Amino acid sequence: MRRAFIRASAALAAIGLSAKAAAQAAPAASASKGGRVKVVYQLSEGIDQAVRAMGNLRNHLNGAPGTKIVVVAFGYGVDFLVEGAKDARGNTFDGAVGALASAGVEFRVCRNTLTARKISESSLLMEAKIVPAGVVEIARLQFDEGYAYIKP
Repeated sequence: MRRAFIRASAALAAIGLSAKAAAQAAPAASASKGGRVKVVYQLSEGIDQAVRAMGNLRNHLNGAPGTKIVVVAFGYGVDFLVEGAKDARGNTFDGAVGALASAGVEFRVCRNTLTARKISESSLLMEAKIVPAGVVEIARLQFDEGYAYIKP
């Protein structure tokens, strides 16, 4: 009797593990069957991170052209979206941001950061869209809309 109980328990455990594995694989399976992969990039560290991110974003779109990408900038991460911002080599970001926006990348900027750092909304590149709070936007995109998270 004890042996039968152990076998039955093992069988139930195996069924439970199989169901859990199937449930975890379901999102990946739906994405590969025509669902669109969605990714949110967090930029919060300044110009050097933005330079890295520009390359990451181009590579991402080249490797997976159908990916829906949203960049959320807050803290020092908003600096590259201010008109006239330049990298260490003196290159501006407006061309790269414009090209990425034309490819479907969205750029969202934290209003809390703009207020705290006294950055005028009118000084931002035209591709930038204001959201109330950057961290809240990232959490919303992940939880409500199923976005994957990347911080370059």
